[in-house]
Amino acid sequence: MHKVALVGCGRISKNHIESLLKLREEGVAEIVSCCDVIPERAQEAAEKIGGGCKPYSDYSQMLKETEADLVTLCTPSGLHPYQAIEAARAGKNILSEKPQGCCLDACDRAIDAAERAGVKYMVVKQNRFNPSIQLLRRAFEKGRFGRVYMILANVLWTRPQEYYEMAKWRGTYELDGGCLANQASHYVDLVQWFGGDFTDVTALQSTQKIKMEAEDTISVVIKFKSGAIGSINATVLTYPKNLEGSLTILGEKGTVRVGGFALNKIEHWEFADEDPMDEEARRADTAPPSVYGFGHLPYYRHVFDVLEGKAPPMCTGKEARKTVEIIMKAYILK
Repeated sequence: MHKVALVGCGRISKNHIESLLKLREEGVAEIVSCCDVIPERAQEAAEKIGGGCKPYSDYSQMLKETEADLVTLCTPSGLHPYQAIEAARAGKNILSEKPQGCCLDACDRAIDAAERAGVKYMVVKQNRFNPSIQLLRRAFEKGRFGRVYMILANVLWTRPQEYYEMAKWRGTYELDGGCLANQASHYVDLVQWFGGDFTDVTALQSTQKIKMEAEDTISVVIKFKSGAIGSINATVLTYPKNLEGSLTILGEKGTVRVGGFALNKIEHWEFADEDPMDEEARRADTAPPSVYGFGHLPYYRHVFDVLEGKAPPMCTGKEARKTVEIIMKAYILK
């Protein structure tokens, strides 16, 4: 059974805990340690996890004492690469929440540290495991689109001022970024995953309502080496609630739009040819309880398959770096 140490017991940790408790029932993995700079939060998480999970408020101490073979980072984004470096030096495999970091140099140092230590370094990209996105990827890899012309993502969500005031690091460039780095990070990943290598990134952004350092609204345009154009529109100002989290691919032989508020509905699926997967497309809709979707559980199954040598990693530190590079190029133009 794989042993996991969970670092950061805030908002996103709930999805990790739920997934890992399910895997504990299956005899696959267990959380043996959890850590948060707020001791009460770590204690509360440990009690929820049960099974002898030991709480810590000191990350370095936890790394010295834990028997975990995998450290999961659910801390502020800007801390991810530095904590990954420390975990690598302790000989632990690493699973980092998105984005990989807020600085390319720090991400590069984390990648180097993991390679030197000979440990696995993976970044959570759970939306790649959404049933609709998995089906879309199969169609893409089968060549059903022909040449791809455009890849568009919209992240039209809402976050109140209170959300940013819950923690001082939120909305800062050093530890979080704005709606592109935080809310739209997974969508940046998907646009790049389908678009491939890119040559240019341009962006326009503004901070219109939320009192924070980074942006609350942004539009990013990416030119890929193939000639295709990528577009990402993101905001946290949608009234009165989350409206859309979508991905659209336009190709010479096919058009697909995956929408809903969290990539959970196939809203348009049309190709020049017919294929048995077309019937699957009519049954691929899901109803996730939040914008996080259902992807964490299958992603953890993938992670443990990687650690057991059963599969190559879908999103290594090097792969995740591409998302950070696009975000940093967009922010340079602010």
